[in-house]
Amino acid sequence: MPGLELDLVTLPSSSSSTHPLALLQNNTDQEAKWIVQKFGGTSVGKFAVNIARDIVSSYIDQHKIAVVCSARSGSAKALGTTNLLLKAASEARQRHKFFNGIGTTTPSTNSIFGSLSGTAPTTPPMRSSSSSPSSPATGALIQLIAPQTGQIQPEFNVTVDLIRSEHMSAAKASIKNPEILQELEAEIDQDCDWLRSFLFAAQVIDEISPRSRDSIIGFGERLGCKLMTAVLRDRGIDAEYVSLEDIIPVSEDGDSVPEGSLDQAFYDSVTTAVGERIKRCMPRVPVVTGFFGPVPGSLLRQVGRGYTDLLSALLAVGLEASELQIWKEVDGIFTADPRKVPTARLIPIISPDEAAELTYYGSEVVHPFTMEQVIRRKIPIRIKNVENPLGSGTVIHPDPDIEVPLDNGFRELPIATLLDQSLANDELRRNKRLPTAVTIKERIVVLNVNSNRKSVSHGFLAGIFGTLDRFGVVVDLISTSEVHVSMAIEDNLSKTTMERLVGELRKSGTVSVHRDMAILSLVGQQMRNLVGISGRMFTSLGQGNVNIEMISQGASEINISCVIESRDAAKALNLIHQSCLQIKPEGPRGRVGPWLF
Repeated sequence: MPGLELDLVTLPSSSSSTHPLALLQNNTDQEAKWIVQKFGGTSVGKFAVNIARDIVSSYIDQHKIAVVCSARSGSAKALGTTNLLLKAASEARQRHKFFNGIGTTTPSTNSIFGSLSGTAPTTPPMRSSSSSPSSPATGALIQLIAPQTGQIQPEFNVTVDLIRSEHMSAAKASIKNPEILQELEAEIDQDCDWLRSFLFAAQVIDEISPRSRDSIIGFGERLGCKLMTAVLRDRGIDAEYVSLEDIIPVSEDGDSVPEGSLDQAFYDSVTTAVGERIKRCMPRVPVVTGFFGPVPGSLLRQVGRGYTDLLSALLAVGLEASELQIWKEVDGIFTADPRKVPTARLIPIISPDEAAELTYYGSEVVHPFTMEQVIRRKIPIRIKNVENPLGSGTVIHPDPDIEVPLDNGFRELPIATLLDQSLANDELRRNKRLPTAVTIKERIVVLNVNSNRKSVSHGFLAGIFGTLDRFGVVVDLISTSEVHVSMAIEDNLSKTTMERLVGELRKSGTVSVHRDMAILSLVGQQMRNLVGISGRMFTSLGQGNVNIEMISQGASEINISCVIESRDAAKALNLIHQSCLQIKPEGPRGRVGPWLF
């Protein structure tokens, strides 16, 4: 096959004989484009073999593939790697009386710090571009303070054991080749040894800095990517594990960039660095950690737990990829949540603005900042289903005239043509000025503030917004008049914090609190030009006896939102979907699964 590189290697089999095995490698044709495939924690946790067998192997002959993995999910939600790591970090702050043996510990032979101090590991390390995030000196220092066998062990040891057990079980279930399995098990053991020592050191100094917390959370991506690398190799794909924890250049004083300068120039520099690093993996398939090292102000604080999506976007730009693929457990974005709306349909094409609105008002599409990084470079984002890899998914397109690949890259059509071919309803084909989707965001609290002054002071609104700012409250929707303000916020404040907030707001006027509410949003790029859509939306709700608490329209004019009672959420979704999206029950639709909510 043209452009397909094979690497003939010899891997031991379960018998005494050996057999040559041809490993698939990335396409080296100059015309072949990169595709970045990002897999979430659930996909890595449940479908690692499917990813190797059905997805990566299907693309590798015509494209250059880069794989980005999140930390894997566990056999139960509480056993998810990131949740366990956060728990371990919390437990490391709980000091215990077992420091009486500090300085006398002898390192175990299978510890990663043995290799760091010059002792060879008992098994060959997995092909890797980075060692664990610790220098030999640091490793030796942590060894000296680690608790001895027989001493009281810290609580986080149990949590680390859970992380180890989950990954060991996944490795045994996914990998057939005994040498690859042994190699991966050794990596898991060594990494978990490093994590224990890191947490113990944090417990000794009684501090976990934001940067240390980032490193602890980033540990999950390391294990997830090593597991995926091993699975790919076990399935005959020449994969290379790549850690990006040291990708951000640092100055002589050890700082990555000046504090507070986390701007587009910083992300552009990361884009260049990750692109150059991954290109050096050719022709192997890089399996890349979503964690990309210390970021000023902390990666978790600045970006949040969605940093793996952000890294995928930066990598797609750095590689000038033909598209960024976000693989989930659903076919894409639907016109409504199919679990609640039986007539919901898969949306083939959606604009970045529409996707951003849907993300903000209840769906889990792609974070707007992540979209911005690739859309500004005219790179489309495709959301696909790991359980249905032949499906075309939903494309978030930067330009209606750009060409994107379909059917695993075997055909190319302009998005505008794809849009016309995908519309099953004749009216939609004739008139595309229709809403795109309806979404619901639950667990909402409405705060109403009425001024207690006969003549309203010019500081009325300033006082309210200042109070919200002091409490760090983000307002989802707001409706104002000269003497009244209604605000919809997420119901995520503690009882004490809410009482204090309401107490402060009462200095500005009378306050009422309405719980168990939901935000209903109708989203569509063409809605700014649609006459009568608001009337149709609210008439439908009224005819369905759905009470409206407040109404708001976004400044972008592509969404109309209102607050209703949560108990009416499912009914309201169906009413608006039927009356405003004009979707009939018959016709093709995607596989029913959770909408990205």
